[in-house]
Amino acid sequence: MKADLARRLRRIEGQVRGLQKMVEEDRYCVDILVQIAAVKSALHQVGLSILESHTRGCVAEALQQRDREQEKVDELIQVLRQFTKL
Repeated sequence: MKADLARRLRRIEGQVRGLQKMVEEDRYCVDILVQIAAVKSALHQVGLSILESHTRGCVAEALQQRDREQEKVDELIQVLRQFTKL
């Protein structure tokens, strides 16, 4: 999973560099906005992947072991609130 996330983040980094170049070259605004939307979507997908991993790993383990389960649930709710904020 870590290698996949790193690959995806490098791709997003390339997209952001492409955006910088588009701005420097005074490219058409709509084209830039489309690329911004693509970067936002890609970052959102990375975030969802990490959130899923956290839930299936850390949170599920805490619930099974009854170890700090309320703390982990509260943490998950806080992360969901932050992640879904626009």
